[in-house]
Amino acid sequence: MSISNIVNIKTNTSDVFIGDDAFSVLNEYLRAYHNAKIFILVDENTLEHCVTELITQNEILHNAEILEIDSGEENKTLDVCYQLWKTLAEYKADRNALLINLGGGVITDMGGFIASTYKRGISFINVPTTLLSQIDASVGGKTGVDFEGLKNIIGVFNEPKGVFIYPNFLKTLDKRQMLSGYAEALKHALIKDVEYWEELKDGMLSDAENWTKLITRSVNIKNEIVLSDPLEKGERKLLNFGHTIGHAVESFSLENDKVPLCHGEAIAIGMICESYISNMINDLTAVELENVSSTINSFYSAYTLDESNYHSYIELMKNDKKNESNKINFTLLSSIGSASFNKEVGVDLILESLNYYNSIIAK
Repeated sequence: MSISNIVNIKTNTSDVFIGDDAFSVLNEYLRAYHNAKIFILVDENTLEHCVTELITQNEILHNAEILEIDSGEENKTLDVCYQLWKTLAEYKADRNALLINLGGGVITDMGGFIASTYKRGISFINVPTTLLSQIDASVGGKTGVDFEGLKNIIGVFNEPKGVFIYPNFLKTLDKRQMLSGYAEALKHALIKDVEYWEELKDGMLSDAENWTKLITRSVNIKNEIVLSDPLEKGERKLLNFGHTIGHAVESFSLENDKVPLCHGEAIAIGMICESYISNMINDLTAVELENVSSTINSFYSAYTLDESNYHSYIELMKNDKKNESNKINFTLLSSIGSASFNKEVGVDLILESLNYYNSIIAK
């Protein structure tokens, strides 16, 4: 089907559609499910701001059942999955049912996992509503939930039937949520595209006309990597830049802070720390380190890493699912726009990088 104002990116087994006419393409997709039971997974934010527009523009969804959960990473758990599996069973959802995940990364990660495991797998579609989920969480076939304070440690690889990205949903977000997604765009640029980095440095969030361009560029970068390595045996590990330290800081914040860090805020911290390590052992120059650190620091609020928490961060890193043979593995920058993976880093250097971050925010 040919529709104007649509970007179509083909993944391993699916399609990503980006643009103002994304719902017109979704209508075509949904025709195959006109006799199926359709469920829409939402949180209170997407229930208020997004679901009406989705249903209004897609007639087949008028009779869909709405499944609502509370927003936030703290709800990405097996307990919440249990309740949703139970609800699907109560509604007598069969293997022909369709689950539409309408929301941010928590919704798309957990919804994909729920669909992939219910009755050994039902179809699901992602309609990401945050910048983070549009450029990262909804692409690449990773699904999962957190467990015992560890990020995404239970899950499966499974692609959605389609991803439908409607940039206008971003108008419902506050600046903090937009910046959370922007961190993943910065990561994409740092590992693969120096020209994209230069554009992002100037800021691409303030003008809505830039959003489709930004989303498309990031989705293309991530998709090219995933196409070459869908199960993260090699090159896909490049996407973990900033995440070894970032996930540890995020998990600790989630358990201990009254107002926890957003995912992108934690990854921004991780990228500064891991850029320091990259400068120490992986060819990133001091000039490039300053470039990365000052740029990221200019976008994100300071968050002091308390030395009394360093041990907890290290323990969380040791439990990271990306590790092998009890070694803490990193993806590190070789230069801006280039990175390498499977870099073992010792605890002393990790601690140095945390101190470096604190010194950057103190300036």
